[in-house]
Amino acid sequence: MLKKINIKRVSSLVQQTLIITLITFFLSEITLRIYNKINPSFIFVDKTYTRFRPKPHALDYGSFQLNSLGFKDLEFNLNKAPNTFRIVAIGDSFAYGVVPYQYNFFTVLEDNLNQNKPQNKREVYNMGIPGTGPVDYFSLLINEGLRYKPDMVIVSFFLGNDFSDNRNYYAQGIPWYSHSYVTSLIKFMIDLAIKYKGNPYDVANTANMKYEDNMTVFADDTYLNIEKDRSYIFPNPASQQFIQDFDDAFSYLIKIKEICDSRKIKFLVVLIPDEMQVNLALQEKVLKAIQKTPQEIDFTLPNKLLAQKFKQNNIDYLDVLPLFAEEFPKKPLYRNNDSHWNIAGNKLAAELIQKHITNQLPKK
Repeated sequence: MLKKINIKRVSSLVQQTLIITLITFFLSEITLRIYNKINPSFIFVDKTYTRFRPKPHALDYGSFQLNSLGFKDLEFNLNKAPNTFRIVAIGDSFAYGVVPYQYNFFTVLEDNLNQNKPQNKREVYNMGIPGTGPVDYFSLLINEGLRYKPDMVIVSFFLGNDFSDNRNYYAQGIPWYSHSYVTSLIKFMIDLAIKYKGNPYDVANTANMKYEDNMTVFADDTYLNIEKDRSYIFPNPASQQFIQDFDDAFSYLIKIKEICDSRKIKFLVVLIPDEMQVNLALQEKVLKAIQKTPQEIDFTLPNKLLAQKFKQNNIDYLDVLPLFAEEFPKKPLYRNNDSHWNIAGNKLAAELIQKHITNQLPKK
């Protein structure tokens, strides 16, 4: 009899615990969804290009205030002053930049273009949004970029993940945990605790951070896994998956080209190399991790394929890989275990872009 009573009590406790857990989960889900409506967060899935868009007027590294649209730049002006050559720059976290505003390559580019105080003012509107890809670049240009009547559009194409971004966020659907805001938050907190070094809250929020050029963001094994996943674009001959991703990504560059041509806007694609393309030590680690020989991998293959397509479609492009590979042994150009350019990398990119577009600018 005692045994039966204990079983009943345990069963009752389990049922009560389950009910309380479900009610708590349900109320938490509602609370998080209401909060996200009022104060949107990138933690929760959003298949638009605004998911990782920073909040308007948010602080970046404690000193620079983003503009009213959430872009890492000064306020944009719809009206273009006479004798002004305006560039709209679009890209992902590389364009947005993990360095302070004054060191971002689009900021440096604008400063360089106006250095000799030309009669024609040069403006560079940085519309970079972290976590975006080619389809987002197209949407962002249509929805927001064209209203500023640019004379040139620059798309920074990051070879590390711009091929796979469309597939990851659009074709495959969303991970199971992203259907719930509670499980999304739990997954986010676990990732921060495991994958990042230092204070995870500082990594997620740059508002009060002090910038350190040599800061290590990802743990060694996490960063190697990131680069390992990205290496699928380098085997030669190319895999069927990469060919599909390549065609999909390039189709949006073609659409941007057509829009620019129809409005007589100059169009430039800047190819941004992944760190493993310039870092020989990282290449060795990745080759070992994927169990491939140097003969089976061509770390310049995507660049070659893109160059061929650009020429066929009369698209102006700048591939900075050769000079970055040349300069990398002399000094670091990427932040440690981050995959983004440090201050030196941003400075070099700005100089190369300036040199490439100088002849396309008004001479006055």
